[in-house]
Amino acid sequence: MPNNDQVFATVTNILGGGRVRLQCEDGKERMGRIPGRMRFRVWINENDVVLAEPWDWQDEKADIEWRYDSQDADQLRREGHID
Repeated sequence: MPNNDQVFATVTNILGGGRVRLQCEDGKERMGRIPGRMRFRVWINENDVVLAEPWDWQDEKADIEWRYDSQDADQLRREGHID
């Protein structure tokens, strides 16, 4: 579950170079950065649900903290955490 400074987001577009376009649950569209610790271990595709942490100094960008698999994303939808 997200902390106070994290939001749920859906990946809308893969930009390349470790960057993705995110549609966040707070209504904003952000550019997400896949950190090096996840880059070759966790594959992120379009329509995946992720946990993103927006940058403090640039609100239109965010770091991806976690990718939910399809079962976890379905459970979050059933519980009403995401649309």
